[in-house]
Formats: sequence, structure tokens, C-alpha cells
Amino acid sequence: MSSAGTVSLAAGMLLAAAALFAEGNGEEADSAGSSLSGIELVGAGASFPFPIYSKMFDEYDKLTGVRVNYQSIGSSGGIKTLENQVVDFGASDAYLTDKQLAAFDAPVVHIPTVLGAVVVTYNLPGNPALRLTGAVVAGIFLGAITRWNDPAIEALNPEAALPAEAIIVVHRSDGSGTTFNFTYYLSKVSEAWRREVGNATAVDWPVGLGAAQNAGVAGIVEETSGSIGYVELSYALENGLPCATLRNRAGAWTSPSLESTAAAAGGRLPADMRIDLGDTSASDGYPIANLTWIIVYREQKYGGRSLDQARALVKLLAWVTHEGQRYAAGLQYARLPPAAVANVDAILRSITYGGVPLVGP
Repeated sequence: MSSAGTVSLAAGMLLAAAALFAEGNGEEADSAGSSLSGIELVGAGASFPFPIYSKMFDEYDKLTGVRVNYQSIGSSGGIKTLENQVVDFGASDAYLTDKQLAAFDAPVVHIPTVLGAVVVTYNLPGNPALRLTGAVVAGIFLGAITRWNDPAIEALNPEAALPAEAIIVVHRSDGSGTTFNFTYYLSKVSEAWRREVGNATAVDWPVGLGAAQNAGVAGIVEETSGSIGYVELSYALENGLPCATLRNRAGAWTSPSLESTAAAAGGRLPADMRIDLGDTSASDGYPIANLTWIIVYREQKYGGRSLDQARALVKLLAWVTHEGQRYAAGLQYARLPPAAVANVDAILRSITYGGVPLVGP
């Protein structure tokens, strides 16, 4: 672990997170806060949750004196920096596949933090409210639908004044969990997309302009008339961009919202929390919703991390997934559902240092 992987953690955790760590840890848990003073933690990865992570980490700093240095470099970058042991945690909007997990020298675990929505956003004169199906979105990003007044778009939006303007597709140029979730959805709703492009954090785009990170895509769409792109919901709202209403698998037209995003997570969640929520079967669920994860090593001694660093990291994760959830809605992210939080608690209890759990039973 590099010397950059250190954040201070003072005493006084909020009640839920404190209770999680106090059980089974006795005096060690009671004294952990003061003993961790001066530690710094470093993370890197997904831009999708960057707005909420910035808020959470800032509030955590004010509350505890902890400073978390988080670099928004994209999900692929976050996974790579964790694998190379230059950060305390990686962040990704795409969970690691079995093949990716096998490439790590030591086991890692996934901690979901919030749910978000990937939206289809656009820039048209007057920015009319648009309805789009998955097939039409796939057709646009495949380059098969090239003008805004194409009959396929007009049929869905008979009251909109659609120009004969060329459609300018904007997509991510970097490896991205946002791209993973967007292309997962397109692969589910379009056989042509699944066959010709597929689902990954980085794909060979048939058409369009590339931009780095959610902010880059949102910036180009905002500045370019006739453009269309995909970004996390908060980036569209921050830039005053419209979001298309999409038809979900149940046939219902759904707009991205906290309610429709949370609804997409209905049903049983796997214990390891590796799950795709795209193309949800929930009747009221938004079809491009997803979890975002912080990924850490299960054995925190791996890579030369100190015991205090390990304690600080696990305490931070407990706060983010408990008390920190209060900040999600204000930035258009959905809170973790109770079933997810229960799974998170079990995952946190599995994290060890020298084989000894950092959280009591």
C-alpha cells in the first residue's frame, strides 16, 4: 500500500454505525476513534457516484475529522488502482465478473453504496419531453436512426415538434460503469445491439463523439444542438438537461426518479450484492437503474496496510451505508433498501485483518 493510503478518523461514530462495530469488540472498539487520529484513506474510480461521494466524504470529514481523497477516474481505473494496491478502495458501477475476481491476487468484496439511474439526455430546440423505447435508443446509438424526425421517434412523440436535424451521438471514451449499465440495458432490449456491440465497460461504438466521464458527456450534450447521450441522473439535472421517459419491460412509461430507481431493486438480492438491475421486471421500475459499489480487499493486511488503516476504512464503509444514506435523495440517488443494508452488514463482518474480523458478530 502506498503512503498515500492514509485518512484521520476521530472518535464518535453516529449511532447505527457505532452499534455495528461496538458489538463483540469491547474496549478495543471504544478506543478505536482516538487511536485512528491522523489516518488518511484514498479511493478512486466511478464518476457515476462522484456527486454523492463528494457530499458524503465532506460530511464525514466535518463529523469525524476524517478526510477521504477520492479521485473520479472511471470504474475501470478504480478497479485497476485497487488491483495495483495504490488505493484503499476502488469504486465501480459495474461489479467484478468471476473472471475479473480471479485476476486479483487476493479476494475482494463489493459494498453497494446507493442506487442511481442512467438517463438518456438530449439537446433539442425547446427540449420537448420525449418518450423513447429501448429499440429506438439502440437504433440511435447503432447509427440506424440518424435524424430527429425519423418516423420511429415521431410515432412515439406525435405532439413534439421534432426537427429534421442530424442526431449527434455522445458516448463515453473511457472505461465506465455507466457505459456497462447502459450497454447492459441495450443488450437486453435489442438483439442487434447485443450481436453487434455487446455489454462492457468499454465498447466499440458504431457512431458518435467520445467524452471522458459523466461530466464530459453532459458538457458536450449541453453545448451541442441535436445531440443525445447517456449520463447519471444528477449530471443531467446539474446541467439543466432533459431526460427521456423510457418504456420498461412491463410496458409502463417511466421517468427517472428516486421512486422508480428504488423500485428497480425489488426482489431478492444476492448475498455478495453482485446484481444487474437493468431492464427490471418491476412494473414501476426505471429500466436503467443500478447499484454502485466500493470494492475492498477482504483481508485488509494484504498489501502492507496497517491495522489502523483497515479499521478506518471499515468504519467509513459502515457510516456510508448507514447514516450517510441520508444525503442520497438530495442528489437524486436512491437509498439502499433494507435487504441490501442487511447484506452489507454481513459483508463488513467478513472483512479481516490477519484473519481476525474487524467487526464483531
